[in-house]
Amino acid sequence: MKTYAAFGLLLLAGACATDNIKPMIVPAAIETPGMGANGDAADDPAVWTHPTDASRSLILGTNKDAGVYVYGIDGSEKQKLLVGLANNVDLRGNLAVASNDGVNALSWFRIDPSNSVVSHVGDTKLERIEPYGVCIGKVSGALVTAVTFKDGSIDLWKVNDTGAGLVALEALRTLKLGSQLEGCVFDDAANRLFVGEENVGLWVIDLNTDTPTQIDKVDSGTGLVADVEGVSLYLGQGGAGYLVVSAQSKDRYIVYDRKPPHGLVGVIGVGASVDGKIDAVTHTDGLDVSSAPLPGFPAGVLVVQDDGNPVSEVDQNFKIVDWREIEKALAGGKAE
Repeated sequence: MKTYAAFGLLLLAGACATDNIKPMIVPAAIETPGMGANGDAADDPAVWTHPTDASRSLILGTNKDAGVYVYGIDGSEKQKLLVGLANNVDLRGNLAVASNDGVNALSWFRIDPSNSVVSHVGDTKLERIEPYGVCIGKVSGALVTAVTFKDGSIDLWKVNDTGAGLVALEALRTLKLGSQLEGCVFDDAANRLFVGEENVGLWVIDLNTDTPTQIDKVDSGTGLVADVEGVSLYLGQGGAGYLVVSAQSKDRYIVYDRKPPHGLVGVIGVGASVDGKIDAVTHTDGLDVSSAPLPGFPAGVLVVQDDGNPVSEVDQNFKIVDWREIEKALAGGKAE
């Protein structure tokens, strides 16, 4: 195990402790059905892009009390996979994984492109209890999953996948930050792992050396506040793109440059749809971003969990945002 104290903080120019940030408000475009429950149910989404027909793409979303739900890009509900207490979900290709703290395991799923059906293929038990966040990616060409925990641990596992059935896991190493972690995302091309430390800030770990660097801290003046929750990447060409992070308590999303030193690009919030039929988003937990062209969304999407639909912790769901609206906001649209 490698343990780290705080490394050099890359404070952004002009950052201060006063939080008077006014996010750029972008409209929700589509929403999924509510989960039909009171309490904190919905948590984290992951976007799967069909390899040949984007209209058959899917969104996988966790219900922390039940399992993984599956939606079309139009928001319609397709499946409920009742695997238990699934918290976070991520995917690479046609393989998806969810952290399942009900059975202290990772739950694995395969997506069949011939019919866009998701199947649960089994669980792999973990040595450490209460897996919290999970993400999957490639490190030096090998498929790897990272599991984050409330004690600040990050377990890295090599995923041995034959393309059918349950995967096999091979323990690689454990990294350690100071306190509770959840959201994470791999930048495959750069051998980096971005991780949110909920009450502290945002980190990037160079997986060539396992060296963590703090990108931002809560209450630094950039707009990042606790809890630091969902973390995802919008992938551009040649290493360009954006890192999008949920700052839960202020109903906002902080957008950073994908490239080092990951400077602040802007702060957005998700408001009601243009026609007012979809409510504004509050208190987001998990999120996912896709830069893949999708029906109605040629520049991709941002998908976010909504705590209140419209009342807090009632009938939670996921909202879909057209990335073109975010591009406009980041280019200097008027703040709300």
